[in-house]
Amino acid sequence: MAAKPALPGRQRRRLRASRLTQYALVQVLIAIACVFVLHQSLPQPPAGYLVNAFNTKEGGTERGVTLPHYTSSRFSMNDPPLYSGQFVWSSSEAQRAWSVYLPRFNNGVEVAVNGVVILDSRRDPAANRPDRNAPEIAVIPASLLHEGENNLAVRLFVWGPLTGFLDSIYAGPDPVLRPYYEQRTLVFVTLPVVFSAWQAILAVILTIMWAVRRHEPAYGLLAAAMTLGVAQAFLPTAADQSQYSRLNAILITSAPLESGFVLTFAMLFLGGRWPRYGALIFAPGLLLVAVGLFGDQALISEFFLFVGVPTIGLYLVLLALIVARSVLKRHDVASFVLGCAVTIVLSCWIRDMLSVLQIAPDGRIFVARLSYSALLVAIGAGLTWRFARALNQVDGFAARLVTQVRQAEDKLKASFAREEERARAAALALERTRLMRDLHDGLGGQLVSIVALSERGEAGAPIGEAARAALKDLRLVIDSMDDIGGDLMLALGSWRERATAQLRPHDIALDWRAVSPQGLPVYPELRPWHVIQIVRLLDEALTNAVKHARARRIMVTIETLTDASGVYGCISVEDDGNGFALTGDGAAAALGQKAARGLRNMRSRAARCGAVLDLVSTAGGTRVRLTLPRRFPDSDAAGA
Repeated sequence: MAAKPALPGRQRRRLRASRLTQYALVQVLIAIACVFVLHQSLPQPPAGYLVNAFNTKEGGTERGVTLPHYTSSRFSMNDPPLYSGQFVWSSSEAQRAWSVYLPRFNNGVEVAVNGVVILDSRRDPAANRPDRNAPEIAVIPASLLHEGENNLAVRLFVWGPLTGFLDSIYAGPDPVLRPYYEQRTLVFVTLPVVFSAWQAILAVILTIMWAVRRHEPAYGLLAAAMTLGVAQAFLPTAADQSQYSRLNAILITSAPLESGFVLTFAMLFLGGRWPRYGALIFAPGLLLVAVGLFGDQALISEFFLFVGVPTIGLYLVLLALIVARSVLKRHDVASFVLGCAVTIVLSCWIRDMLSVLQIAPDGRIFVARLSYSALLVAIGAGLTWRFARALNQVDGFAARLVTQVRQAEDKLKASFAREEERARAAALALERTRLMRDLHDGLGGQLVSIVALSERGEAGAPIGEAARAALKDLRLVIDSMDDIGGDLMLALGSWRERATAQLRPHDIALDWRAVSPQGLPVYPELRPWHVIQIVRLLDEALTNAVKHARARRIMVTIETLTDASGVYGCISVEDDGNGFALTGDGAAAALGQKAARGLRNMRSRAARCGAVLDLVSTAGGTRVRLTLPRRFPDSDAAGA
């Protein structure tokens, strides 16, 4: 495929500016949608049950206030503000239970009706977190209510880091108020728990991924961030000093450290590099941890408010910039989805800061932690998308690999077929060459002798003997071409018949002995030319015994021997004739030149088959011992 032509610099800058504008417009639309959704308030109970006129006693002064109300102090545990008001109850409502419903407060409340405490949120640590937005409802015992006005007192406990806040209070029938309480509980309590559980699962998955892929630290960083997030979500804020209150405070205020982990993960996950001074990202979080170890609860709250919260905002802005750069550079779905989630979280964080500064009259409902779930979903979607893309790449690679393997297999099959054909042709040519050589050495010489005798005019026995020798050699060649399956005993059986016929006119007895039950071992690699060499060697030994030894009995012994290297066969031809002396090179000293040449041929044939020929001759006879190899050679070049 031809490469795409590079765009000119000006056109490339225009394209980049166009993409940046489109991405920015999408994020602005998301921010506007967030503002619109957050501006919508949750349904409120009927106004007839609203109690918002109270007298408050705070710091030694008493004055009238209208709820919702912000206190003047962020720490008022020893002298908590006291709100006193009244609500009207009629005896006609006696058939229905009445409750006091508090939509929002921080940090803790104690509610009393007609001087009797019916609710203390400090007994429910999950309700004491400012970012939980947890509502409370308490049923008023019927014995406490009386006709007309009833006193309602609310004591607000504030332990920072924000100033105390008390939202409007409702006193009315429990069946009327409880649906609103359950609705708020679903949004601000149940959903965060569900998302925290998803965050815990994501932490486990990321930890496993990091353990398997240690060379990708991004997964380990995100796993650490998710673990801190789970700890922050489930740990309660202790209203007083306890054994684990300091540890809880450190973990709850570790949001800057969690943000640093998320920022670093996004940087590495989206293809960035670790900056030179990247460790400074974790400095604010570590500072808060140090303050938590050595400071008191008030100091921890102050540092979190003035150091931790701005750090989170700064990291959100940096995260938005990193993701925007990745969207423009990579153009992938994961970066775009993550950028939209960061915009949602940043919009909610800005709204929470306006609430902290009391600029946005929103009843101090904090949604940044709740919106953090959008970032979790985006991260999960990005990881899933990248995993699915990796699977698609693996599948595509596997498909290409299968195609290439099939093509290579077809080529190998074709090459193997060609090589097999060449090998078959070469083997056939080699066998033809060997056959021609054997015919030339044996039958050719006999035919030449017949021609020479006939030309000299000789007739009778010489020509007949030469013709019979030629016929014998021809039968030998033909028999050796039979497929005997590596069983040399079949070839020796045919040779035995010819040897018996050869010895009969000379009145020589053939004693055939198979010492081993199986005779000789089977040689799968045995070839016809091996058989020819062995049979001719035995013919030569038999001929020497008939012509030169004047033997009356010839004994052929066949056996299978075993040693440490394996099994091998052995063939011995022994006669009882006249022996002869041997020279140092194994030649016959007392025989003629033709016989000596025959002995040399026997040794040469044995060597070409990889066998060993031993010749022992005494006054009582001669023994020719042929020790076969454990494996016959593939080429007769071994004897060269």
